[in-house]
Amino acid sequence: MSKKVLAIRDKTIFDGFVVKYIMKLFFGAWFKLAGWQAIKADHEGAGITIAAPHTSNWDVFYAMGAAILLDIKIYFSIKESWCRIPVIGRLMMWMGAIPINRDSGSQGQIDKIKHFVDKHKNRRIFFLFTPEGTRGKVSKWKTGFYHLAKGTHLPVFLAKVDFRTKESGVFHTYHLTDDKEADIRSIQESYKKIRGKFPALQFPEYTGPMPEFSDVEALVLKTVYSAKGMATRLEIAAKLKASQLSVAMLDFLIDQGVLEMVMDNSDEPHYQLTFAGKGCLLHLYPALNQTTQA
Repeated sequence: MSKKVLAIRDKTIFDGFVVKYIMKLFFGAWFKLAGWQAIKADHEGAGITIAAPHTSNWDVFYAMGAAILLDIKIYFSIKESWCRIPVIGRLMMWMGAIPINRDSGSQGQIDKIKHFVDKHKNRRIFFLFTPEGTRGKVSKWKTGFYHLAKGTHLPVFLAKVDFRTKESGVFHTYHLTDDKEADIRSIQESYKKIRGKFPALQFPEYTGPMPEFSDVEALVLKTVYSAKGMATRLEIAAKLKASQLSVAMLDFLIDQGVLEMVMDNSDEPHYQLTFAGKGCLLHLYPALNQTTQA
């Protein structure tokens, strides 16, 4: 006789009033004493959520704390066999475990998440995945989150636990394009600016904090991005409605490695974002128009 299929549990630790109230008090006090902050970004609905970098169990602690404080439900994948263990299985499901049967393949997980999202429309639900897959050193990401986002037609929420800025939460909603390689590279570039508890272990490699951009410089990056990835100085100035866009400003952005100049057959140089620039842009703006994703 086949075993009963385990569905995603509707009520979890993030729903119970008494437990949640106690946890809110605890995490509120902890974050205040430790100097941490839950990112109050406006990310509605459900999303496939990347949690990176993952170098310590403290990542889970601060991610859960931010979710509790911001009234967000978190779910994470785990082998179905774990969820069938008496007591432990029930506890894992109550914590938000999604029981995954590997024999059913990725489509089984996609169908399970789609059914759950349809059942709980407009709820703030984060399906959490750690692309590094382990707290140890790795040389590449697991990209299962990408295929799940494609299959479920959900956005990818980029979440962080940054031990330099002491911030935890989602900093960007990323809408995938049809270019998997470009999507992954852009997302990974954004995570190079986030410091894990043990930066030597994180992938991609931590390259230091975000450069400090003025409002105009940030708008230049966004303008180039919105112009299908390449624009002349005059085109950038026209879109910004700024008569004075200095070459020095563009040169500064080139020196920062976020912009590059391209010479074609015309006399006018064109500017385009580097992947590092795209990564910075994801930090500067919580969301970008899906039709302009590069």
